[in-house]
Amino acid sequence: GVDMTHLLTLEEILTPTYTKPMVIQEDGSERESSRVDIRNRRPLSETVQERLVAELSAVLPEVDGVIIEDQVEEPHLGVVTRFVREALAELAAEHEDKVFFADSRANIAEFRNVIIKPNAREAALAMGVEEPSPEQLREAGQGLAARNGRPVFITRGPEGMLVCSSEECTDVPGVPVKGPLDICGAGDSATSGIVSALCAGATIGEAAVFGNLVASITIQQVGTTGTASPAEVLQRYLDTYGEVD
Repeated sequence: GVDMTHLLTLEEILTPTYTKPMVIQEDGSERESSRVDIRNRRPLSETVQERLVAELSAVLPEVDGVIIEDQVEEPHLGVVTRFVREALAELAAEHEDKVFFADSRANIAEFRNVIIKPNAREAALAMGVEEPSPEQLREAGQGLAARNGRPVFITRGPEGMLVCSSEECTDVPGVPVKGPLDICGAGDSATSGIVSALCAGATIGEAAVFGNLVASITIQQVGTTGTASPAEVLQRYLDTYGEVD
């Protein structure tokens, strides 16, 4: 069901993969083994970067939002290069009716005009603080929002999120969960929930709640890529907050 019209298939680059082998033990339980990463070792050519931006520009009229997943830490070895980030900043400024949302392991401070979602450590480091106090984390969130020109969602694991504008930050508590947990992919699940909610017209606070709900469901699905159906999200909301207003 995925429309791959604008997907570039190129022989000169690899698609990075992050593989988590699961070992079945004698008692039948599963144990996670060491992760195996495959990464691209050559910079993206200028031609490919230009083609990527052209395809994104072409598809923009058809979408409500754009998720930028910048998971390759080495400069220019992933899709989100400096050239692509600058193009994204321009496109986001030109299309304020679209949701542009970025998550980046190493370059969250380099984005402009897009909503960003760092974790607490990434947000603090982006503002030059290594071990932030709660107040310093709020200051970092407001500073990033002011510099970037868009809201900031700071993820804090079980504690939920800190949603910041340039003027203030709001705590959005996490959703309590029990039992075996697999937090791999929790951030991506939160991103999916947040962006889906924003595209549907939610406020940033409502979107954070929705992101927390989605992540709380997927982390309970151990050893697999978790999913959260609309029915599951609604039930988790009712179990956590009571009746829908």
